[in-house]
Amino acid sequence: MPVVRFSRFAVLLTAVLAPACADAPEERPDTMINLQTVESGPRIQAEELDGAIRRQPGNASLYARRAAFRLDAGQVEAGLRDINQALELDDTPGEFYYTKARALRAQGYLESALAATNEAARRGFASPTLNLMVGEMHLAARRYQDAVDQLDRALQQEPDLAAALFYKGVAYIGLRDTVQALDYLRASLARDPRQPEILHQLAFLSNAYGQPDKAALYAARGLKLDPTYGPLWYDYGRQFELQNQPDSAASVYARTVQLDTTFYRADYRLGLAAFKSRRYADVVPHLQRALRRSPRLLDGRSMLAESLENLGRWAEAADQYRLLAQENPGNRHWSYKVWKVGNRARGIIVNEAPRPAPVEAIEPLVLHKPGL
Repeated sequence: MPVVRFSRFAVLLTAVLAPACADAPEERPDTMINLQTVESGPRIQAEELDGAIRRQPGNASLYARRAAFRLDAGQVEAGLRDINQALELDDTPGEFYYTKARALRAQGYLESALAATNEAARRGFASPTLNLMVGEMHLAARRYQDAVDQLDRALQQEPDLAAALFYKGVAYIGLRDTVQALDYLRASLARDPRQPEILHQLAFLSNAYGQPDKAALYAARGLKLDPTYGPLWYDYGRQFELQNQPDSAASVYARTVQLDTTFYRADYRLGLAAFKSRRYADVVPHLQRALRRSPRLLDGRSMLAESLENLGRWAEAADQYRLLAQENPGNRHWSYKVWKVGNRARGIIVNEAPRPAPVEAIEPLVLHKPGL
């Protein structure tokens, strides 16, 4: 039975967290979906089966074994072809459906993968890794209570399964039960203390709930294990920001962006700091990158639009204001900005001088003569 380990491979899952401070975006921890550690060994093992398959092209088990090795090596398309071939030859073993579920999950097809796991269970395949996969997929779909139920089944079979404890902790983040989340994440760390992803989640959660001193310890410990892991550098920078050390935070955020250009939170923080200092030229590249990854960042688009406007990049600013008007229908401020900056982009300078207040009409004075 393959051993499930943590990996940074696959889809990012977001679980709702309260904002860590008033001007922050709604922060959500990145949960790396755990499918298998990608190593060179499985690839070689898969290649060694080629000759056996040529000699026995009707042996379904050989195709299934090669499919599992290929999935372990990250060769998802080839693995899916192999397991489909195995099922064409023999559709009775439950383990074949489990392998197909792994392949479909790796491609992001959650519902199809869940259907395959149901078929695996119906055909007698029982393993904590099956319940772990089902729980993780419910987690990815934000069905948090369903995830907890499946992970409990995995833990009944294998109480010290670190991955199940980890995902259960993340599920409780989604359920907004911080106490339970921290308990399960710490339990996972106790059983697998060398996993940077567990330390990242603990650091992120500590920062989000105003405990930067604890976050610093978790992040530093994780960086000793993996000095190039961008999310841990972000956690380390965030604790500096929360402890009112903005220069140190900015330096660490810059390193985060260098290590991982897709980690939008670090770009957002750098853009926010530059906007507050009116360094508009520095704002633009950071917020452009951040918004490509997360279009709904709190005030991200308005800061980008205002920075472009202040730099005289009228057409680009007008485009951002149009998006803001579309996202906020009926908002007069953004509609006005679209009109004003759109005109400026066409070379029409709008006169914004206040108009004099209109003079109210005075009724004519009626003189009453005595006796009339």
